[in-house]
Amino acid sequence: MKRLLPAILFVALLAARAAPAAVPSPAEVRAAWRSSDAQLLDRHGKPVEAVRVELRVRRGAWVALADISPALGMAVLQAEDQRFMEHGGVDLLAAGQAAWDNLFHAHPRGASTITMQLAALLDPRLRAGAGGRSWTQKWDQALAAREIEASWTKQQILEAYLNLVHWRGELQGIGAASQGLFGKAPSGLTRGEAAILASLLRAPAAQVRAVARRACLLARELHADDDCASIAWQTEVALGRQAQERPGGQTLRAALGGGAAPGPVRSTLDAGLQQFARDALRRHLAALAGRNVNQGAAVVIDNASGEILAWVANAGDSEVDGVTAPRQAGSTLKPFLYELALERQLLTAASLLDDSPLDVATAGGLYIPQNYDRQFKGYASVRTSLASSLNVPAVRTLMLAGLDRFYERLRLLGMDSLREDSAWYGYSLALGSGDVSLLALANAYRTLANGGMHSAVTLLPRAPAPAQRVLDARASYIVGDILADRAARSMTFGLSNELATGFWSAVKTGTSKDMRDNWCVGYSDRYTVGVWVGNFDGNAMWDVSGVSGAAPVWRDVMDYLHRDRPSRMPAPPPGLVRRDVAFRPAVEPPRPEWFMAGTDTALVELVAPAERSAAIVYPVDGSILAADPDIPAASERVMLQAQAGQGLSFRLDGETLGPAGRQLAWQPRLGEHLLELVDEQGRSRAAVRFEVRGQARGGGP
Repeated sequence: MKRLLPAILFVALLAARAAPAAVPSPAEVRAAWRSSDAQLLDRHGKPVEAVRVELRVRRGAWVALADISPALGMAVLQAEDQRFMEHGGVDLLAAGQAAWDNLFHAHPRGASTITMQLAALLDPRLRAGAGGRSWTQKWDQALAAREIEASWTKQQILEAYLNLVHWRGELQGIGAASQGLFGKAPSGLTRGEAAILASLLRAPAAQVRAVARRACLLARELHADDDCASIAWQTEVALGRQAQERPGGQTLRAALGGGAAPGPVRSTLDAGLQQFARDALRRHLAALAGRNVNQGAAVVIDNASGEILAWVANAGDSEVDGVTAPRQAGSTLKPFLYELALERQLLTAASLLDDSPLDVATAGGLYIPQNYDRQFKGYASVRTSLASSLNVPAVRTLMLAGLDRFYERLRLLGMDSLREDSAWYGYSLALGSGDVSLLALANAYRTLANGGMHSAVTLLPRAPAPAQRVLDARASYIVGDILADRAARSMTFGLSNELATGFWSAVKTGTSKDMRDNWCVGYSDRYTVGVWVGNFDGNAMWDVSGVSGAAPVWRDVMDYLHRDRPSRMPAPPPGLVRRDVAFRPAVEPPRPEWFMAGTDTALVELVAPAERSAAIVYPVDGSILAADPDIPAASERVMLQAQAGQGLSFRLDGETLGPAGRQLAWQPRLGEHLLELVDEQGRSRAAVRFEVRGQARGGGP
């Protein structure tokens, strides 16, 4: 009686509820099903290839019950609903026992039948939230299950359930689950494999051991030939295979994966451009084969709309998508660093930077940046430093602009693959030590092309995404002008190279540490093109330079895009001043230069070290420093640096720390601080305010 009373109460409550909306028919459910992979058409309706268009889940074609191994149906019924063939949608005995247990036991249990689970799959309003289902949801779910049982056959219910249920991770439906976990069609599933799949239904994200343990018990009940050791091994292989699969993203596939697509999908791609970009990449990779360059990727974006016009995921012999796979960015991040410094008016395009050996003290030891050719140029302007990709000036600029600010700027530009905090990357972030995807990097350059306005890109036709200002329009224009200046880049690349198009374009190359990745990203007035070459397995290339790696493919694609119409130089935005500037001494020849209004000058004079005014170089005024919780408080240091500090001392919050003629290591304290340079009489010659943030912990003064 104790088991029947809750069931009787449950039935009475069901009767009191109003009937839910009519459930769809099996034919309607099947017609609404969409595979995550679809045949791709270009913007003109011309077939291109195949694309994964659903990014949140992976689904194959709908699988008829007759095409599913009977072993799976047996395993699912045994695990989820043993009285499936007997009840009318609600298992009263199971509901009664569950209600009793939920009232008087610490560990609640559920009693959802397969039909009730199907009702929740069909109606989002019946799905459990973070706190489980409410009583109202449970009642409506039971009513919907009864409606389904009244108009569907048991075979139709089981078929729909197996196709709609989520198995593990992004896998929805038995077609995707069978292919993704076991590499076979659902018709070929064994009893052991069926037991593993059925064991995932109750807890799709469970640990491998838990799934294997449950599958072992279920396999015994099904009299499977596999013993528990075999089941455990199969479980580890199957779930490990799924875990190693690349996370979902906007991916372009060389051929359809899994079942047939439900119908063609119109994309933003241009079939002719797509084919040209793929052929150009393959042709150039063949030429680089002797230098251990085996893979590449390319993407083309329309600047105005954000529509992706070409997406070449790889050279055609790999499952890896090089457009979305994160790799070290190299020098391709430098334009955004200099834009930040220009925007904050810390530098102008004519400012001189010291390209001489630099030792930067970090928690892990000294960081000693080198230029690509391991030579130093002395003093070089910002224009020359960026266009010729000098490394030491970039690191000095990052120290000036602020590591945290630069890191946050990159995140705002969509480089969310930078998942560690800024301190983890350190000052090497100026040289591209962080991993970014080609797609995110190209869209960041598109932001420069659009005067600092950032918006999402798309592979499918839609209204243009709303744009937000991320970069200053004036600073973006100056950076673009620098990247288009073949004379400024001649120090490193010469005047004649693949970057020098016959029309206006702004472009930057990059090579990662140990020559593992080579990039070329740039834009014209209408298009942004990004190219990466390297090896998906991380092996280093041999003797590949900034202009011999990805640049030739970039140039070919850009020339193809502008074969009928040249690119035009953009108009400068308000707030810029064009002025002739000279240098003393003549480290660079006189030239006209762009300045943000109020920062213009006719002469940039290099003051001798002995004549320079006292100043605090690091930390910069207004800096926010982050204490690293992974570094013991007794070991962490901030290196205080001054200019013209001979004979002066550092004074922090009124306390003298030591001489300022060289770097001084200071153990950071949380809070706001005032750092001064003081002379022998205690008079302040320079001062900055900064803040140290982080978790409170022990530390010295």
